[in-house]
Amino acid sequence: MIELKGIYQTYHGMSGAVQALRGLDLHIQPGEVFGIIGRSGAGKSSLVRVINLLNRPTAGQVLVDGRDLTALGQDALRVARRDIGIIFQHFNLLSSRTVYDNVALPLEIAGLAPGDIKVRVEPLLDLVGLSALKDRYPSQISGGQKQRVGIARALANRPKVLLSDEATSALDPETTRSILGLLKQINQEFGLTVVLITHQMQVIKQVADRVAVIDAGQIVESGPVIDVFTRPQHATTRSLIDEIVPQELPASVLTRVRALQSKQPDNPGQLWRLAFSGEGADQSLLSDAIRRFNLDLSIVHGQIDEIQGKPFGTLAVFARGTPAQLAEAVAYWRAAGVHVEAVLNFQGVTHVQ
Repeated sequence: MIELKGIYQTYHGMSGAVQALRGLDLHIQPGEVFGIIGRSGAGKSSLVRVINLLNRPTAGQVLVDGRDLTALGQDALRVARRDIGIIFQHFNLLSSRTVYDNVALPLEIAGLAPGDIKVRVEPLLDLVGLSALKDRYPSQISGGQKQRVGIARALANRPKVLLSDEATSALDPETTRSILGLLKQINQEFGLTVVLITHQMQVIKQVADRVAVIDAGQIVESGPVIDVFTRPQHATTRSLIDEIVPQELPASVLTRVRALQSKQPDNPGQLWRLAFSGEGADQSLLSDAIRRFNLDLSIVHGQIDEIQGKPFGTLAVFARGTPAQLAEAVAYWRAAGVHVEAVLNFQGVTHVQ
């Protein structure tokens, strides 16, 4: 549905050239909710403006539904943009127009007759739950309701792609969950491709199917959300995920494990961090390993959660056994799809990397 090829975006200012996007490649599949996450200054805003060519890239191609937008003239591009709806962080509603009229605006610009506009707008207001407020002005409704107006307006031209540019970052947590639930509903009911631009991993966790992490104008990691959450590869990804799944064990856990080891100094053990996802989170892998390999195993820390109804989580376990028994347990867990990482090793030999 969306393909970016070798995108560069360079801005020229008083202090010289700034390269916001640097050879960026990205492929977003039809009908998916795709998250793009990064810190401030990573290039997110530049990227979203390139997708609908509000910013023309310095180099590279932007293909949406098979059309190369970078090859279109202004008139053809104006028509092509009707297939790309966008919702904004600060709503961008016209204060002098009612809820109904704000949603109707892009249809008026497209030249539709009032009767045809009504046929489009009223079902959209019903979809976003604002039919009863259609005659109110933006100053008379809440922030969450304003964003629902923005979503209805973005859908007015029946786009194939919906861009969400930090659309929930100005909202409270409860309203954010409501808006994200609405976006997921729209995605599922209409098969709309949704692109979420955000700096919040909680947003990605709630609704995205796949995610790309942007840093310094480049995609540094991408993949299914559950894979990226449970097995982050890049330092930026690990830092972002830390707000959902802490990547480092608390110092108190390490202190407690050292205390456990000190009680049996002649029976050294290892501290492992196990990352589960999908079916692996439902299996009795710990108890099976204890029985199979005769391990002495304690759970010292853990967190279990869900992404899109799929369980994921991490457990820190302290295990004692012979080097062979411990190595066999690691191999068993890895064969079951569990990511195993050594944290502390009191045996003098590292069996897990």
